[in-house]
Amino acid sequence: MNAPTALIRKPRVKYPESDGQPMAENTLQFRWIVTLQGGLDGLFRDDPNVFVAGDLFWYPVEGDNKTRVAPDTMVVFGRPKGDRGSYLQWEEDNIAPQVVFEVLSPGNRPGELVDKFRFYEHYGVDEYYVFDPQKNELDGWIRENGGFKAIDDTDGWTSPRLGIRFDLSSGDLQVFQPDGTRFATYLELLEQEETARQRAERERQRADRERLRAEQERQRAERLAERLRQLGVDPDE
Repeated sequence: MNAPTALIRKPRVKYPESDGQPMAENTLQFRWIVTLQGGLDGLFRDDPNVFVAGDLFWYPVEGDNKTRVAPDTMVVFGRPKGDRGSYLQWEEDNIAPQVVFEVLSPGNRPGELVDKFRFYEHYGVDEYYVFDPQKNELDGWIRENGGFKAIDDTDGWTSPRLGIRFDLSSGDLQVFQPDGTRFATYLELLEQEETARQRAERERQRADRERLRAEQERQRAERLAERLRQLGVDPDE
């Protein structure tokens, strides 16, 4: 009798969650990555089916751990919020990120940018934006007829998917939500939070003064009423 044939199992593919490289090369690039990711996360905070991530590996092909990219910011409509070590597209109903942002730094190589452009175009991104914060230049592309078409002028452009508007007229990129609120930097958010905290403290102190004043008035009225009773006068008449 022949010995049973041993089952041959394919080794499990590992999908690394980091390449050991820093998220940003300088503070300006980092600030813009955080501003875009945080602003978009805040914009869709009430929608449970919009996933926003920054510097997260995206693997579009199951079994292929070499084909990957980590967008500076990506937005995925139709996927739930939640923490992920990487974005494994086949585990996400095969939904590709629809919108991707890259923030440039002096270390970016032209070949690297071309590779990313081809990657995003091939794997189904609908809108792709590249921002150079040192030059205050924003380039963008939208999907049309299966490929990317360049946006002629991004100054004043409104993203079809996100509803946000880009403004370059001030000499520094400003991004506005549909309601006109500007994306704030982390420091600006801290300042807004501190201002709100100070405003709340002032309101609390004002309410305390009003309560104290009301209590003093009540006590004064009670003393006056008691004095009238001592003089034989009914204060209720």
